[in-house]
Amino acid sequence: MERINIGRVILGGLVAGIVGNILGYLVDGLMLAPQWADAMKTLGKPEFSVNQIVAFNILGLVNGILVVLLYAVMRPRFGPGPKTAVYAGLVAWALGAFLPNASLMGVAGLFPSSLTAMTTAAAIVETVVAALAGAALYKEVADSPLSRSARA
Repeated sequence: MERINIGRVILGGLVAGIVGNILGYLVDGLMLAPQWADAMKTLGKPEFSVNQIVAFNILGLVNGILVVLLYAVMRPRFGPGPKTAVYAGLVAWALGAFLPNASLMGVAGLFPSSLTAMTTAAAIVETVVAALAGAALYKEVADSPLSRSARA
């Protein structure tokens, strides 16, 4: 079993995070922006500040790194490639979007169910596409041309 290539986890993870952040912006920052503004007003809170948006984007980068790390951990069992990336994206979505949204937004009723459903459904696409993008850049140390020539 090869060791995890941490450099490639970070590289692929940053790409996954950027892809996820862009898709998240298109959904939550543009398409659902009026619903988010109404929901925040209902809670007696102002719309999201620039600092909060920056924090969301940093968390998105961390999420990207974690989803590619998850992909790297899953590769020995499921094999390299898009199928494993989709599995990693689905697990990351379940842990990072579905469960928090279902509990904090759904069960606790902090936000309207329609907003919760839309943002959660969009997150599955965002997370899986991000996982595919990040996993495409991930290579094990043994996968690199340099390590193959060293073994020859």
